[in-house]
Amino acid sequence: MYNNKILIIGALGQIGSELTFKLANIYGESKIIASDIKLTKKKKFGNIKYLHLNILDRKSLFDLVKKYNINEIYLLAASLSYRAENNIYESWLLNTNSLLNVLEVARIFKIKKIFWPSSIAVFGNTSEKINTPQIGIIEPNSIYGITKLAGERLCEYYFNKFNLDIRSLRLPGLISWKTLPGGGTTDYAVDIFHHAIQNKNYTCFLKRNTVLPMMYIDDAINAIIILMTNDQKKITIRTSYNISGISFSPNNLYDEIKKYKPEFKIKYKPDIRQDIADSWPQSLDDSNARKDWNWHRNFDLSSIVKTMFKNLDKSIKINYDE
Repeated sequence: MYNNKILIIGALGQIGSELTFKLANIYGESKIIASDIKLTKKKKFGNIKYLHLNILDRKSLFDLVKKYNINEIYLLAASLSYRAENNIYESWLLNTNSLLNVLEVARIFKIKKIFWPSSIAVFGNTSEKINTPQIGIIEPNSIYGITKLAGERLCEYYFNKFNLDIRSLRLPGLISWKTLPGGGTTDYAVDIFHHAIQNKNYTCFLKRNTVLPMMYIDDAINAIIILMTNDQKKITIRTSYNISGISFSPNNLYDEIKKYKPEFKIKYKPDIRQDIADSWPQSLDDSNARKDWNWHRNFDLSSIVKTMFKNLDKSIKINYDE
């Protein structure tokens, strides 16, 4: 019997909205407490307990952990790359102080395990672009990347000093159909589908050949579960693991979408997000994750596009069992 009581912070976001149900399916609804700063209908998570939580309110966090005897935390709340550039001070507070609050509550209440996502944004213009190594030059150019680098160092510090079991992934751009874009540089890869199914042309904020690492949400959720359920002795990276999905450009994605929507049109009008994207890797070396806990992806570009249309556009007749 699984005895841990799990707290998910940021449960209404892209990762949280799917991870919450996945964890409930594995461990049981009674073991899960979902939380977010937003108020939501009780039906959103069914029988899973949902609580309003401002992660920057340290006392509220401490009271919640104590009241519900929490011993495992998934911290998913964050201000993403594009939004962070437009709200520097608030994003620094949210992205760094939220983690520090969780690390402190974990230290004081002896939390067993913590998951916190980092990002490919920790890499910058001076990093290698192709097969970016796990350990190398890390000089982020965005405030989002800077907060994630600070977070990685905090995670390693609390592991070394207090033996806290904190696990992390440098996630690439994520694609999912259940939530709308949330202010990231790779949002185009979600937004483009919503335009396509409404038969609207799309204006992309990145250049046509901008290659970035991407991942379908199911692969990301699977990676988190595998990482968190592995023996602590197998976790050799205490900053954050490189994890690779599939690399493609807006034009690659457009070509694949046209197989389902031949009349769909795209034009390119780069904005500030292009500068952010240009500082990021095109692909990652995730050999440490593959070696330590047998990571591998299941979705390629073709299967991502097929799955997105399957769930978003019921008017398209496709043999999805192929």
